[in-house]
Amino acid sequence: MASMRDIKRRKGSIQSTQQITKAMKLVSTVKLQRAKQNAEKSGNYFHCMFDTVNSILKKTGSLDHKYLKSGASGRKAVIVITSNRGLAGGYNSNVIKLITRGELAGEDLIIYAVGKKGREALQRQYEVRADYSDVIEEPVYADAMVISRDVLEGFSRGEISEIYLAYTAFKNTVVHIPTLLKLLPVAINKEPEAAGEGEETSVSDDRAPMNFEPEDEEALNLLIPKYITSLIYGGMIEAVASENGARMQAMDSATSNAEEMIENLTLLYNRARQGSITQELTEIIAGANAIS
Repeated sequence: MASMRDIKRRKGSIQSTQQITKAMKLVSTVKLQRAKQNAEKSGNYFHCMFDTVNSILKKTGSLDHKYLKSGASGRKAVIVITSNRGLAGGYNSNVIKLITRGELAGEDLIIYAVGKKGREALQRQYEVRADYSDVIEEPVYADAMVISRDVLEGFSRGEISEIYLAYTAFKNTVVHIPTLLKLLPVAINKEPEAAGEGEETSVSDDRAPMNFEPEDEEALNLLIPKYITSLIYGGMIEAVASENGARMQAMDSATSNAEEMIENLTLLYNRARQGSITQELTEIIAGANAIS
């Protein structure tokens, strides 16, 4: 059994760590509330933009546009959104697994890193073309515009054939879903949506022609960059909320584990102390008997 001094020293160390995890949990809780509000506010725009652009392109027929067909290079770019700090459970590792073990595993990838953890994990295996780690602290729409412009320039030059976004979708405080979303070329879902009971599928609406004003080339040149920027911005907003939610859960678990360890060490300390007292009493009684 460890000595009383060792047990007391270890208990003090765990108590100090517990104070840190409690503080980090409180900070993450406050940040989560603000990030959650931002995610809820931008979520409707984020999903509406995705559905609207897909709906528009589904009705256009076959258009010969650079954003609607894969490039010739065969290389794929992935915008990977992670955090700059750890201690967030499996938040960062889950996003990284989307790249290293998911459908893109083994591909020749170009990484656009948003977050230091993703960059550090992937730079040994893939080419990291750009690092935007600073923007994930307080993401704004202008940051998404910069990222969108850089990846679209690579796509237009033919260096990139496909563009993906890897991020963590925020569902609620405890549920965060690692997501890999294809941005370019825009995937057009031509399957009609299934109607629920008592509903009729709107065939005439699906077949309604889409007329562009101005011409389709100019319209898509304006629309799709905004579409890409909106998805990147929405991904960053949801990723920040997911990160703080994951860190809050991780720190809560760490605090609970520390409390359990402290209780066990307190029990061991009391047993060691009782054993020491018993031994001292035994020695005193034995000495008294020897004298008498």
